Order: sequence, then structure tokens, then C-alpha cells
Amino acid sequence: MNMKVGLIGLGRMGEGMARRMMKEGIEVWGYRRNYKKAEEAFEKGYVSGVTTDIENLVKQVHHQDGQIGKAPGIFQLVIPAELVEDTLNELLPLLGDGDIIIDHGNSNFKDSRRRALRLEKLGIQYIDCGTSGGVYGLDRGFCLMVGGATGAVSVCAPIFRALAPGITAAARTDPHTRATSAEYGWLHCGGPGAGHFVKMVHNGVEYGIMQAYAEGFNILQNADLGSKYVKEGDAEVAPMSDPENYQYDIDCVEVAELWRRGSVVGSWLLDLTADVFRSDHELSKFDGGVSDSGEGRWTLHSAVDLGVPTPVISAALFERFNSRRLGEYGNKILNGMRYMFGGHHVR
Repeated sequence: MNMKVGLIGLGRMGEGMARRMMKEGIEVWGYRRNYKKAEEAFEKGYVSGVTTDIENLVKQVHHQDGQIGKAPGIFQLVIPAELVEDTLNELLPLLGDGDIIIDHGNSNFKDSRRRALRLEKLGIQYIDCGTSGGVYGLDRGFCLMVGGATGAVSVCAPIFRALAPGITAAARTDPHTRATSAEYGWLHCGGPGAGHFVKMVHNGVEYGIMQAYAEGFNILQNADLGSKYVKEGDAEVAPMSDPENYQYDIDCVEVAELWRRGSVVGSWLLDLTADVFRSDHELSKFDGGVSDSGEGRWTLHSAVDLGVPTPVISAALFERFNSRRLGEYGNKILNGMRYMFGGHHVR
């Protein structure tokens, strides 16, 4: 009997996941609120079929050829975290004993623990699956951080194997030992919530790495300020020491390409940075305001709960707040205090 799944959320990431599962012989039925887009995915052969609503999706997944009665079903949620609760409330009355739900979004691990306990009482298993790879996952595969009961995870293992990058995605650390699932690109991290906990920290680390790249390239971009420096002779701005040391015209576009080759700071994030530089040297498409989707904050909350220092991730998160000018009012207060106690002008 072929494995059959219902996938809710046929956006770019969900569509990529469906295509990888289809390639491995898994029957994928999809649902998307924009039915026209869902139909387009079906017409391209990306899914086995689509439905106009969640109720019919559940019926399709529960139906197994040659089997009398309802077969247990697996349902994957590839939707934003803020939509998970409402989607579950719509889905749960249609499900029953033995069904499994996999949440591939960036839900808070505490919410995932709560949902798993709620669903367990209904005989339904809830798997939290932190999923990294985004729109590139179709070609590169998805890194999967899985939390939930061992039995349910074992049932869904073919799905995880189909989605994961595979053992050739990276050189083996120890080729003489038996390969683990992590080396194929997926890992059962622990009980309910563990998958989203690991994904939360993964994204916190991502914040820190991205911030380090951004700050480094910002230094390089400003390495020629010495050639433009004019000593003003006032007390408002500390004078530049030895401006002749900072008269370099560094090409950040080429440095990004350089660092991608043989450098210890090379990474996929640097590859993406190089792509951005090549397409828009002046970064004119971007206004410098950087969003934070929640995982960075949750990582800091957990660090405080655990008493674990995270100065890099903390600074990266706060800089995102600052990028959105959320510190502007405080800076005006600083202007005011300096003006009042020393007559310092606003710069």
C-alpha cells in the first residue's frame, strides 16, 4: 500500500515538499486557500490531487483503495505559525484515532507541547517538525528537526527521508561508522516540542551569523572614510585616529566571492549574500529595516529560563529592533540630555 498524505499549504515551500515526496512514490493530496494556485500545481504534476476544502482533503487521505472503512491518515501543515491553531480547530473534528499531524511551521515549542497533549487525548499524534530549507528545499532538500512520540515518528520516517537532503549533501565526519538519520538530513530530537525547540535555536544561531556578515561587510564598505575625513575641531564627534589608514576602496561584491572559496567563513548564507550583491550592488531594493519572526525572541526567553548566556544572539536580535528605528525615541532623549547638561548640538 502506497503512503498517502494530505498537505495543507501549497505555497512555494509546500509545493517543493510535495514534489520531493511525489518523486519518492508518496501520494500527495494538497489544499490551498487559493484553489486556482492549487489547481496549477496539480496540472503541473506536483501533487496527486487537490481539494476545494479541508473536509474533502481528509476524506481523500482516509480513503484507501481495497480497504473497508477509514484508514489512518497523515496530514502535514506547511503554514505560518499564527495560522496553526485555527487550522487545527478546523481539522480536528474530521480526524480520529490513529491519525497523525505534522507541523512543519515555526511554531513555538511550548505551543507544540500543548498541542501534542491536547491531541493525544483524542488518539491523534502530533509531530513538530522544524523545517529548514525554504524555497530552495526542492533542489537542496530540507533539514528536518523532529519532535514527537517514537511510534508516530517511525510511521512518518519515509516522509522525512523523502524530504531530507540525503547523505551526499555533506562529507561524512566519520565514514567508518554506521550513518545516522542526522547524516541523511533528519533527526528525531526527542518528545513533543523537541523538534521546534531545536529549530528555534537553529534560527537564533542564524540571527547571529547573519548579523556578523552584515557588520563585517559594513566595515569593508566604509573602509575609505579616511579619504573623505575633514577634521572639524569640535567636541561633538571624536576625531578619527590616523585617517590615512582608512583609504581603501574595497569591492564588497568581490570580497563575497573571494570568501566563498576556501575560507573558513564560507557558507550557504554567504552564497546568498553574494547573489544579492551581484543582482543589486547598491542594495537599493532594501530599506535596512529587518524583521524578526519570533524565533530569536523565543531563543532568548529560553536562554534566560535556563540561565545560559547568549550575548551574540541577543545583540543580533536587538540590532533588528534598532534597524526598524524602534530606538529612535530613546536616542532623542539622549540628544536632549546631552544638550541640557553640556549644550551639545544634535548630530
